[in-house]
Amino acid sequence: MPFTFTQLSIPDVRLIEARRFKDARGSFLESYQHAAFAAAGITDRFVQDNISYSRRHVLRGLHYQLAPASQGKLVYAARGTIFDVVVDIRRGSPTYGQWVGETLDADNGPQLLFVPAGFAHGFCVLSDEACVSYKTTADYTPKLERGIRWNDPAIKIVWPIAAPILNDRDASLPTLAAAENNFAITPAV
Repeated sequence: MPFTFTQLSIPDVRLIEARRFKDARGSFLESYQHAAFAAAGITDRFVQDNISYSRRHVLRGLHYQLAPASQGKLVYAARGTIFDVVVDIRRGSPTYGQWVGETLDADNGPQLLFVPAGFAHGFCVLSDEACVSYKTTADYTPKLERGIRWNDPAIKIVWPIAAPILNDRDASLPTLAAAENNFAITPAV
């Protein structure tokens, strides 16, 4: 199998290692294969591909879309190195408000991160520049786009950079407690 799936400390979030095939010409990598992902329990249907280019210390996030356009994401650093963060924002979840972070490195990977719907997502760039590719399970819907503050003191994310470069929108996002959020789960009894 060209992929290895590892469940992280927050259930449903997965780190995926892909095989890179190298020879004298360069390398080849499969970043997604529906049958392999479905066999590992990731049955989501991806409908949109996005690519962002950023320079060192840029921080993007923490973003999500409200239901009914909530997005799951499959994130991959195609060039450079990023620190990728996922925050559980599903009310009623035993891991609500908790985060996981993984370093995704194009040269030392390849690794992908599966972010289910109901989670906020963001990353910061650790290399001189980075090209981040991600698939989403719903189309981008601007009127349903929301976010939470990257440095929310209640979440306590330990970012590997001290002074990130943010756009005005991300710098003014609310805390998780104040953010609009329609994600909820009913804990098992």
